[in-house]
Amino acid sequence: MPCSRRSARYNIWRERGIRVALNLLKLSVGSNSVEDLAAWQGSARAKGPDGLPRHVTRMWPRRADELLDGGSIYWVIQGLVQCRQRILRLDEVTGSDGIRRCAIVIEPEIIRTATARKRPFQGWRYLPEADTPRDLPPTRQSEDSLPPELSTALAEIGVI
Repeated sequence: MPCSRRSARYNIWRERGIRVALNLLKLSVGSNSVEDLAAWQGSARAKGPDGLPRHVTRMWPRRADELLDGGSIYWVIQGLVQCRQRILRLDEVTGSDGIRRCAIVIEPEIIRTATARKRPFQGWRYLPEADTPRDLPPTRQSEDSLPPELSTALAEIGVI
């Protein structure tokens, strides 16, 4: 199968030693805060056989090599990108319905990011490195999430 122009460009960059991470953007449905996401991922239902958290999705990313080259999954919670987790690998899983799916295996550590407003969407989206919100400094990683209304207002004026 011929490779796409994008994949060919990625392979050239990689050969030259240029790291070009690609990320995913995903809604954290049912989470009201980063703490809710962490609690869910701590449950047995969210973990794979190796004990690592994973997110199972119906579609397999076509740009898997780029994702696995240092990419992260950025979580949208209450309409705001609020945190990320590094993607470790992609595992094939078969559901009880016999359908093959992709399990995105992620690091347990949740890294808080500057908030960025995102409209709702279905599934996941690719997020180029240039468009990713910056990580919060280590001194702010353990802070509780702000109320969604306050986070939204601060993100709109560019404070956080």
